[in-house]
Amino acid sequence: MKILKKKKKIKPEEKEYQKGLATIKDILAPSALEINARYLRIGKYFAQTLFVLVYPRYLMTNWFSPVINIDIEMDIAMFMYPMNSATILKNLKKKVAQIQSSIIIAQEKGQVRDPVLETAFQDAEDLRDKLQQGTERFFKFGLYLTIYAPTLKKLEDNVDLIKSMLETKLVYSKIAVFQMEEGFNSTLPFGNDQLMVNNSMNTSPLSTTFPFVSSTLSSNEGVLYGINRHNNSLIIFDRFKLENANSVIFAKSGAGKSYATKLEILRSLMLGTDVIVIDPENEYQYLCEAAGGSFLKISLAADYRINPFDLPKPRKDEEAEDIIRENISNLSGLIAIMAGGLSAEESSLVDKALLETYAVKDITPTNPHWHEIESPVLGDFENILRNMEGGKDIALRINKYTEGTFSGIFNKPTNIKLDQQFIVFNIRDIEENLRPVAMYVILNFIWTKVRSVLKKRIMVVDEAWYLMQYEDSARFLFGIAKRARKYYLGLTTITQDITDFLRSSYGKPIVTNSSLQLLLRQSPAAIDLITETFYLTEGEKYLLLQSDVGEGIFFAGLKHVAIKVVASYTEDQIITSDPEQMLKIQAAKEELARERERELKGKNAH
Repeated sequence: MKILKKKKKIKPEEKEYQKGLATIKDILAPSALEINARYLRIGKYFAQTLFVLVYPRYLMTNWFSPVINIDIEMDIAMFMYPMNSATILKNLKKKVAQIQSSIIIAQEKGQVRDPVLETAFQDAEDLRDKLQQGTERFFKFGLYLTIYAPTLKKLEDNVDLIKSMLETKLVYSKIAVFQMEEGFNSTLPFGNDQLMVNNSMNTSPLSTTFPFVSSTLSSNEGVLYGINRHNNSLIIFDRFKLENANSVIFAKSGAGKSYATKLEILRSLMLGTDVIVIDPENEYQYLCEAAGGSFLKISLAADYRINPFDLPKPRKDEEAEDIIRENISNLSGLIAIMAGGLSAEESSLVDKALLETYAVKDITPTNPHWHEIESPVLGDFENILRNMEGGKDIALRINKYTEGTFSGIFNKPTNIKLDQQFIVFNIRDIEENLRPVAMYVILNFIWTKVRSVLKKRIMVVDEAWYLMQYEDSARFLFGIAKRARKYYLGLTTITQDITDFLRSSYGKPIVTNSSLQLLLRQSPAAIDLITETFYLTEGEKYLLLQSDVGEGIFFAGLKHVAIKVVASYTEDQIITSDPEQMLKIQAAKEELARERERELKGKNAH
């Protein structure tokens, strides 16, 4: 038998009693709220709301992060209202017509051009194109900050600090005077915009306000390249773990490219990596001496000699014919640079003469002991060329490298060994006209040694634009970049003459075949080409123009972050290129030497 329970009837007195009980709202609510024209007083705390009024023409990615991360209590609200693209396009069309009309009227009156009008016209036209293509959207954007503090003085100090931080980014804000209640309500988590102070903004600048940028380039092993300027994390990377170990470094003079390279070299040496450097300006000597490396001064007066006709020792997986023919191909490029260019007929003749030069020494694919025979020299090639029909003119053009002004340096057997972990080829004292030839010969010599013995190596080519002046040397450098991975080699290409480098037909392919790319401060003349090559945003473009020494953008594969190259005190003393600092170090060394000499004399006197 089912027993039905009678519903208890609540008396009116009990209802009144229950109404008097505290609710969640009662517990969370402050004890009192005072609203003033310039601030709110909420319990024991004071609050003030700011709204952002003006933005600069360009916004850098993560510009809002310093405000987010500052140790001040605040609430931040962002309101984004998508606008109808068709309506915006109509308004932009009218605006463009007005601006264009103003420009034409000013021209007819003979007035000086107005850069403000021209810039506005270009920006409006660019935005119209992007809206029409659908790559951009248009929004109304409101950004509000409510700052809290225990005292009114502390509140004013905090507000001034926030305003000054924003103003350093050319972002200007105002206090919501007589709208404190609306401002406070707008920053509460209700999504209720009561201030309605909005700016027109398209997708690209709007995306830079996203405050939670946390891109990292840090792994468990590798070299410390610097500090991530986005979030102060370490950029640790092993270039040999990428699809290739090549890197390019582009920067204007004095931006810190050699400093960053030397820092990577020093840290790579500590990890057991071999490093070979082509140094055109004597920047690596002190580092080489400090690291116990081999500093080879290549010049007409020096004793070091390199024979470009040397062949690499064959590996088990290589055929003799392939090695000989590849070296002949490389030598053809060298002869073309020496001779000031070759026609198609002359190139064919040089190729034939090179084959015969090796054949005279019995270096042929059919001879199983070809790699044990001493290689011919440039003079042998010239003699064969003179005796060939049509070869006298070419022989005459390369004569200065065998008997003339530049004779000796590349016309004798090699007396250099690559048996040190760190080797620097210094070509500072070589004639300017001879530098491209010297860099080509040294590169070819290093490449033959790299092919002979498989080791983990980094090869640094500083001022690579010398090689990019000639198609043959540029092609040779590109060939190394393409094939370096097979021989466990990472090619580092450094240049300050970015325009000449990238406009070469092999410039961009070298960049695309480099998984690591470091862009430091750029000159305004080269920034547009850099932006086009690396697909930089306007914010990144602005960052490269405004960066301090050692700051820029670091690319690793598909990721890239803003970087600051940082060295320890000891590292800095070894790798610095600052002339003033170098003089101080030299003076300290001389003083130490004199002190040791005095101590030695004192011991001998006793």
